[in-house]
Formats: sequence, structure tokens, C-alpha cells
Amino acid sequence: MPEFYLHPGHQITVAPMIDYQRFYQDLQDTPLHDWSDELLRLAESALQDRRHGRMPEWLSWLEQLPTLTPGSVDLGSETVRIGTARDIDEWQRQELEQLLRRFHPWRKGPFSIFGIEIDTEWRSDWKWQRLRQQLTPLHDRLVLDVGCGSGYHLLRMLGDGARLAIGTDPTMLYVMQFHALKHFMPDVAAHVLPLRSDELPQQTSGFDTVFSMGVLYHCRSPFDHLRELKGQLRGGGELVLETLVIEGDPQAVLVPQGRYAKMRNVWFIPSSLAMESWLIRSGFANVRLLDETLTSTDEQRSTAWMTFESLADFLDPHDPRLTVEGYPAPRRAVFIADAL
Repeated sequence: MPEFYLHPGHQITVAPMIDYQRFYQDLQDTPLHDWSDELLRLAESALQDRRHGRMPEWLSWLEQLPTLTPGSVDLGSETVRIGTARDIDEWQRQELEQLLRRFHPWRKGPFSIFGIEIDTEWRSDWKWQRLRQQLTPLHDRLVLDVGCGSGYHLLRMLGDGARLAIGTDPTMLYVMQFHALKHFMPDVAAHVLPLRSDELPQQTSGFDTVFSMGVLYHCRSPFDHLRELKGQLRGGGELVLETLVIEGDPQAVLVPQGRYAKMRNVWFIPSSLAMESWLIRSGFANVRLLDETLTSTDEQRSTAWMTFESLADFLDPHDPRLTVEGYPAPRRAVFIADAL
């Protein structure tokens, strides 16, 4: 496997398109520069973890991506666009689409790559539209997105003016998808680390805005997760939290017995009122509920780029207000809160 140097004395053995050299450089003029060596060590260790049995296959596909230069990149539209169909010929388009489809399933998007429309399982642009106008403007902010998937929202954050957008996700396939996209725009100030949020250095106090979207209910200890998020924020920084909720009073919390909507690792689903109290108890202030929406089968569905089961298969076929297990159907809420 090729080698390259990140900085004097540090050598990492990953494929060249896993560009953590640029990540290291981007950290140097930020409050996170003292953590750069530790973050690189963690990323290197995760990439070399032998439990990721498909890693050689994924890296081989990344190596095969053609060298193409987009005539333009648009990170500010509903569909993140890299190049257009006019930038490549038909043979290149077929080759590129075949490679991109190998990274199935594509969960978060949508993307348009040289005219190839990646219709992802989630219409992640709908979520972004629900929250972006109510955030503190992201212009020149240092942003962290935990559980970022393939990086759709990271790129939208850059499109809204963020100075640097860093994401984490332990699912290596999603990290590879992000690097497949970044292959065609290597200079964008977005980076995805193959880590869980609890693997990051704690109490960095380095970020202006921290996003946690679709993560909390997967945590065995939601209060530990909130503490980790708070520790990443500078004083006065902003948390954006999206999670599953149920209807109910401030004491209402669903603890699924077994699966929830066919997901194994769902531990706690609070009411929105309970979630607000959890945020306050965790040291956040000025907690605001931005939106509460029942997830629809138009927003989450199977597509040609994600052919597995999706939301329609997780709901009771006779009563879509319930999951197949009999729990309330997925309802998601977005909160904003300030770090003290």
C-alpha cells in the first residue's frame, strides 16, 4: 500500500486519496492544532483495523476512480453537484457510474457527480432545509458533525460558509463514499474521520458549531453523548441535535424491548419535552425546539442506489402510525442549544 508523509516524523500507510495530509494542514490555524497528531493517530489506527475485511476492496475502487476535473462544484443547492455531464464523455460516465455503484448502499444525499444522479435512501436536503435558516450563520465557523455518514451535510455546511467542516463516522463504507466524492474536489475544507464521537479527544472546546443528527438514540448513555458534544464546543458555541422522539410529557421515554423499526441498537427515545430537560441537565442553555416531523416514506425510501429495505418495510402494513414492532412510527425533532 502506498506511503506518504503527513509532517516530519509521522508516516501513514493508506491510499493517497485518503488525504489526511490536507486535514493536518487545515487544523494548524484552528484551536484544534494541539490535537492534530492525536486525531491522525486515531484515524490511522482505524484505517488499519483488520476487522474492516472489505478495506482492500474499497481502496482498490478508490484507486480506480478516473482523474476528472469538474468544471464547477455547487455545495449550496439541494443536490450537491460535482461537475456536469458536459465535463466528461459517455465512456467516462459509464466507467464512473459503475465504480460509484460499487459503494452501495448510498444512504445520505442526494449527489450529482458529472451528471450521474445518486438518488440516496434519505432526502437529506429536506432535513437541511428544516434547520439551516434557524442556525447561527455558519460563515467562517469551525464545524463538527458526528455520525456524518458520507458527508452530505458536511458539504452543505461548507456551502453555507463554514471555514472547516470535520465529520466522524465509524461505518467505514460511508467514509469511503466520502473519499470517492472528495477525489474530484480534493481542496474542499471538509474531512471525515473513521471514528465514533467518543473516540475523539475529549474537552477540546474547539468548535463553533457541533451537529449530532441521528446518533443519540443509538447511544447506551445519552447523557454521556451530550457531555461529549458539550466538551467539543467553545463557550457560547452552538449544538444542533436531531433525534427520534415520541409524543408525551417531560417524563415520557420509550425504551424499546428488542428492535425498533427493525433497528437493533436503539436504546432511548424521549419526548421532545424530555429531550429539552436532558439538554438543560447536561449544561446547555437557551434550548429551542426547531422542528418536529413524522418521517415519511417520501423522505426515506429504497432507491436504485439503496436497494435494501427502508422505512416502508419498517412500518406496520395495516397501520403506518406504528412500527412493525408496535411502537410509535419514527418522529424526528431538531433542537438547538448553547454551550455555557
